[in-house]
Amino acid sequence: MPISMVIGALLCYPITAFDEWSGEVSTPFFIFSMLFCTFCRVDIREMKPTMLHFWLMIAQLAMTFLVYYALRPLGDTLAQGGMICALTPMAMGAMVLAGMLGAKVETMATHSLICNIAIAFIAPPLLSAWGDGTCTVTEILMRVTPLLIFPFVVAQLCRWITPKIAHRIGANSMLSFYLWLGSLVVIMGKTTHFIIESGAKHIRAEILLAMVALAICLVQFGVGHLLGRKYGDKVAGAQALGQKNTVFAIWLSQSFLNPLACVAPTAYIVWQNIVNSYQIYKHR
Repeated sequence: MPISMVIGALLCYPITAFDEWSGEVSTPFFIFSMLFCTFCRVDIREMKPTMLHFWLMIAQLAMTFLVYYALRPLGDTLAQGGMICALTPMAMGAMVLAGMLGAKVETMATHSLICNIAIAFIAPPLLSAWGDGTCTVTEILMRVTPLLIFPFVVAQLCRWITPKIAHRIGANSMLSFYLWLGSLVVIMGKTTHFIIESGAKHIRAEILLAMVALAICLVQFGVGHLLGRKYGDKVAGAQALGQKNTVFAIWLSQSFLNPLACVAPTAYIVWQNIVNSYQIYKHR
């Protein structure tokens, strides 16, 4: 994963140029493919909401309000950047990593659906009140649904129609992981390109936003770990609360907040993948 991030950073200009030329389909392609592979392992009959899902959502919302109002005296941009790192739903790639680390994939899949749909309804009033634009539920659902619901439906159809093929795909967890690495290269390339093009005009604010993102990242992984341990799946808890859909967060920041606030979720990409790399290293 660190190698993927370095490659993405070094090749940021050609990656960004190719992504723009292709109509920005690179990241959706990788995310759809890796989710399809992961969902082939999911038995829909075992997907049930639990108290862990409830407390993870409570923790996420509590941290959103706490971070925003704690940082607001230091400036709206810093508060917005920190808030979006807490508010953003779980990353879709979290299911891949959690499965590799031994978490129950059905627990992660259930939380992914609950979290993303819940945030689609919770985020608009918060972003409209705290941000610089008007956000609607439809706008968020249009961004989330195609990359979450479609691969789930296709994978379940595959399990029903061709169970042997679905089992073979689902059993190969490394396939999903390598697809995730491909998406990470593209994400880091576009992220690095954005940072370079933004220049050093707001360097002090950018450093503060990056440090805030680091603190929030560590706290969310820690709180998720504690909640998960209480309910018998510490890996699922940590990944569900700590790993964020940062591409979605950057879009929200650029669309409805001060555009400079997107430096926080941009930095969060680096921090969460360093944490994930360390977890995989310890697991092995």
